[in-house]
Amino acid sequence: MEKESAEKQVKKPKKNKHLEELEDKIKLLEEETLRAKADLINYRKRKDDEVSNLLKYSNADILLSLLPILDNFERVIDKEVESEELKSYLEGFRLIYNQIKDVLNVNEVKEIEALDKEFDPAYHQSITTRKDETKESGIVLEVYQKGYTYKDKVLRPAMVIINE
Repeated sequence: MEKESAEKQVKKPKKNKHLEELEDKIKLLEEETLRAKADLINYRKRKDDEVSNLLKYSNADILLSLLPILDNFERVIDKEVESEELKSYLEGFRLIYNQIKDVLNVNEVKEIEALDKEFDPAYHQSITTRKDETKESGIVLEVYQKGYTYKDKVLRPAMVIINE
């Protein structure tokens, strides 16, 4: 009987060691599973954010392509003409210009205020500098091309001339 007890005692530690190895493997697999779940959750969040941004800014390319047309209309309607016939054409151009502006406003496209503002590289693109003693350095002196934001993103930066 003593031999059997001694054998059981010898075998027991082997079972415990094997059991500990299995428990360690279970813990490792549980940790890997938790990491995989967390990775999946993070992946889903990233994908949801990407889809949300795609939907949010889906019209950006179309709206951006309207801006040069708007620029050209502004150049034309600011002209002074004497001919009554040309004045009626300009009035038609103003109506079209206002319709385009309305479409942009409905789509949350806003003009970037730049003139006499401090230069901000997030919203302005400097094309040159000029010296004006009456104004502080870094102030926008002239807007060469208007800039616009679309929702909370810059659609096109304002091209400006800044004071040295």
